[in-house]
Amino acid sequence: MNKISVINTITVPAGMERDAEEIREIYVEYFSKQEGFVESVFYKSIEREDNGSIKYVNIVVWESIEAFNRVVNAGFYNEDGQNSDGYKVLGSGFPEPITVSPGRYVSIKENHA
Repeated sequence: MNKISVINTITVPAGMERDAEEIREIYVEYFSKQEGFVESVFYKSIEREDNGSIKYVNIVVWESIEAFNRVVNAGFYNEDGQNSDGYKVLGSGFPEPITVSPGRYVSIKENHA
């Protein structure tokens, strides 16, 4: 079974970096307690955009698409992106004007050491 990586690009306006980082920590704490969670890594760009915003990349790895779907569940199907635990998933938990571009990916070849 292939692991699934949820890779979000998050664009954060200048001055909102702390907000974005704190919200991300809340979500990682929640996700890390869910069955099927593997890991999460957060990257921050070393360069700002021309408008002063900064980009982050958040990667959350799940054991399977089924594990991911159990956590996200209803978040796909309502306007707020809220799952059955009341969490706004799929990037919906970040306040405007922070924008999130989510994507789901599977490895086409597993690396074996």
